[in-house]
Amino acid sequence: MPKDRKITKILIANRGEIVLRILRTIKELGLQSVVVYEKPDSDEYFIRIAGEAILIGDGPRKDYLDIEKMIWAARKSGADAIHPGLGFLAENIDFSEACEKAGITFIGPPAHVIRNTGNKVAARELMERTGIPVIPATGVLPRGSAGLQEALAFGRKHGYPIMLKSASGGGGRGIRRVQNESEFVGRMLRVRSEARKVFRDESIYVEKCLDSPRHVEIPMLADHHGNIVHLASRDCSIQRRHQKLMGIAPANISPDLLETLTQAATAAVRAAGTVNAVTVEFLVDETTKKFWFIEINTRLQVEHAVTEELLNIDIVREQIRIAEGHPLNIPEERLNFTGKSIQVRINCEDPKNNFMPDGGKTVILYLPPGGPGIRLDGIVYQGYKIPTEYDSMMIKMTVRAYNWEQAVNKLKKALDLYLIAGPKTTIPFYGAICDEPDFQAEKFDTGYITTHPEIFNYMEPGREVTRLEQFLTDMHTSEFFPYSWL
Repeated sequence: MPKDRKITKILIANRGEIVLRILRTIKELGLQSVVVYEKPDSDEYFIRIAGEAILIGDGPRKDYLDIEKMIWAARKSGADAIHPGLGFLAENIDFSEACEKAGITFIGPPAHVIRNTGNKVAARELMERTGIPVIPATGVLPRGSAGLQEALAFGRKHGYPIMLKSASGGGGRGIRRVQNESEFVGRMLRVRSEARKVFRDESIYVEKCLDSPRHVEIPMLADHHGNIVHLASRDCSIQRRHQKLMGIAPANISPDLLETLTQAATAAVRAAGTVNAVTVEFLVDETTKKFWFIEINTRLQVEHAVTEELLNIDIVREQIRIAEGHPLNIPEERLNFTGKSIQVRINCEDPKNNFMPDGGKTVILYLPPGGPGIRLDGIVYQGYKIPTEYDSMMIKMTVRAYNWEQAVNKLKKALDLYLIAGPKTTIPFYGAICDEPDFQAEKFDTGYITTHPEIFNYMEPGREVTRLEQFLTDMHTSEFFPYSWL
């Protein structure tokens, strides 16, 4: 267990909205902040509000993955801690070790914990030893024909469909569904290529595919003193291409199943020895009440905001306190949650065109919703040019209400009021989901988008956006405001 260590200055080794999210907590705690950026991010808002900003390269992406540059930036700025955010280096063993060697506090788990959990095959083996159910799968496949033959043998034994997965994957990357043997070679090459490009690790394995289960998560906090606190549950079943689109807290599952999942998640965290923010993810068969371990994430996640809104807990603040060596001190009554919280990822994508990214465009009109129970975490503003080099997510919108019906209604109204002109977004797509009867009845699984094609038949918000855009343009060009506004 590390000695108590007071953190004074934090470097955030990431980009985008998560940097703004972490900066908010750093400022509230009265700490100093440092951000890093690549040239394509030169106009990002997080650069303007951070205490210090350091250019680390031309990019794109490669400099955010450069461990030596991150350590250099921390030393140059005098930062005594690094928060890795989510993605990029957040679960990189070498990065955690580099921070330890440099005497910099890593706001996350120690390197040996990442070694036990960051590799999906190693994590599965650990869960099996702990007695937690896992989906049938291979070990890491050897390269070449030997790996192909092992994968084909697995498919013949367990049946199709099956999943090809990167051992270091996450965020829906490095994963492909295989329907039959004829698809194997091409998809294996694609998964290896993506794994090498995104995770710098070509290790892949094969897993049996479960059709349309629920995706349920147990978010937790664990400190260096052996304390573990579970933060309710989440349902992240609504996905596209194995990447989550919505997060819902708590999951709509029976109390006995929730208790079983929570016990399994606690056992998983203790077995891995992990600390800081951690989420254990499961697939659940609602009919049989069976469940299977998917993965354990030892970092902040996109959907943590939905948990924060449900429980009124600042998870980033708790991460920093844990990294300083403090024991968890969350009273039991604060974990007695009521109501429902829903988060949607507003992406710069065209859902009607297979969710094709629509970057490179400028946001010419930006009118966000507001009011009680509506939270926005984003990087967008009027005049912002959407970069093509990075992830398509622009904003996380989270709503909270007293029950599911009220939460859906609040989400629908907030989406109706959210106007972004310029790029195509997923806003009208989520509006169509809010109108769909199964979603309104809180009935969905990982196959929801495929089995509900009618949600793609939404109307584009063109007329309203065009009318407001013309109104604002007229005001600016004529250089006056209506008399009633004066």
